[in-house]
Amino acid sequence: MINSTAQAATFNQVAMHGFLDHLRNERRYSPLTAENYSRDIRRLFKLAGVTPLNELKNHQIRRFVAQLHGSGLGGKSLARMLSAWRTFYFYLIRDHQFKDNPCIGLRAPKSARNLPHALSPDEAVRMVELPTTGDILAVRDKAMFELFYSSGLRLAELVSLDPVALDFADAAVRVIGKGAKTRIVPLGSYAISALQAWLALRGQLAKRDETALFVNRNGSRIGSRAVQLRMSGWGIKQGISSGVHPHLLRHSFASHVLQSSGDLRAVQEMLGHTSISTTQVYTHLDFQYLSKIYDAAHPRAKKKTL
Repeated sequence: MINSTAQAATFNQVAMHGFLDHLRNERRYSPLTAENYSRDIRRLFKLAGVTPLNELKNHQIRRFVAQLHGSGLGGKSLARMLSAWRTFYFYLIRDHQFKDNPCIGLRAPKSARNLPHALSPDEAVRMVELPTTGDILAVRDKAMFELFYSSGLRLAELVSLDPVALDFADAAVRVIGKGAKTRIVPLGSYAISALQAWLALRGQLAKRDETALFVNRNGSRIGSRAVQLRMSGWGIKQGISSGVHPHLLRHSFASHVLQSSGDLRAVQEMLGHTSISTTQVYTHLDFQYLSKIYDAAHPRAKKKTL
């Protein structure tokens, strides 16, 4: 048992280190996902204060959630945080002889469901058709953006790719997604052309022993933040008013494929969603798109103003 404030602080750090090792090595979570868990657990430590983790009760966790909600944290963020805390306590029960999980049975308050924003097809094309003449970094960026839009990759999936994941003969890319699950995603012809152009120049930047598909100007594997900044900057240059980020191209990929095919299961598989309900949000996007077309084209969609 934890008997003092000093012991509690020491235990928290040891438990956190062990928990993150568990996520990375046993659950095979990505470094980014592990860091998100770490941030949520640190929030729990702060809320608990001097109270040892093994003494926290269900009503106290409920109060923490209420505090966070009152400070403006939304239902989706709170649900994610509660899930992290619940998982952490299961680890503590397994490896540190804790008896109870005080997060069991608690639910985050519901919040309005916001639909993901997607670029229009014309905006998406503008975003990937970059001027690349004489600029090796622009060639790299075009390859990254084409790959995002062609195959619907997550940011963490893209930066972790190595060239061996590409199969131009079969027009496919092998992706390691959440939970270390591998999926094969189609590659479009524009993405293949952009990737081949980048691979022809990659050796000019990459360090000799670097295995990454995409590297930074120093020759090392490019980081997630660098991709975000490059995409944001290009979005402004390409005249796209909405802030452009990697997940926006993933949303656009899903929305545009669904609009064209209507095949929700195929979109689910390409996105790497475990549950079809996660993918179904794009049916709402699709309906919004169709509604706009209907309103603009159908002679009796709206009452005419006199």
